[in-house]
Amino acid sequence: MSIMNTPSIHEDKIDLARACIEHRATWMALTFLEMQKRGLDAEGITRAAVRQTGHIHGARIKEKTADVEDLRDFNAAFLNEDGRKNFEIDIVEAEHDHLKAEFHYCALVSAWQKLGLDEATIALLCDIAMDGDRGIAEAMGYTLDLSDTIAKGCKTCKLHFHK
Repeated sequence: MSIMNTPSIHEDKIDLARACIEHRATWMALTFLEMQKRGLDAEGITRAAVRQTGHIHGARIKEKTADVEDLRDFNAAFLNEDGRKNFEIDIVEAEHDHLKAEFHYCALVSAWQKLGLDEATIALLCDIAMDGDRGIAEAMGYTLDLSDTIAKGCKTCKLHFHK
């Protein structure tokens, strides 16, 4: 496996946002690794905290979603223009009952690569980070299916939110 993760969009505002995302990912990874060193349940603790963060963010997104029964409205509230640029997201399909998106770049993966983490650890941290998005889906009353991920060496991350 070889992770390919190179941004194609370069704008000052987007680069700044990505730097903030990398900072968050670095903090997450170092906290996770420190818990591991101390013999704690690093994965369980981190997953629980990230999922809780997703629930908090999901509640805020839900407030901004015109009709939570329509995932097109969720798309508008969740994947705004800057967010789409940050992760270089293509909306593949936006329908009433489901939303499919492909992410072509990930600043979190970039941070973990800069830390020199091995690909298996990057893939695990990615899946843990996706618990935030799973938490958002839960807060909205949806399910999130995640198939391909950049962290696993795929070209894109494929997310499918649905009822």
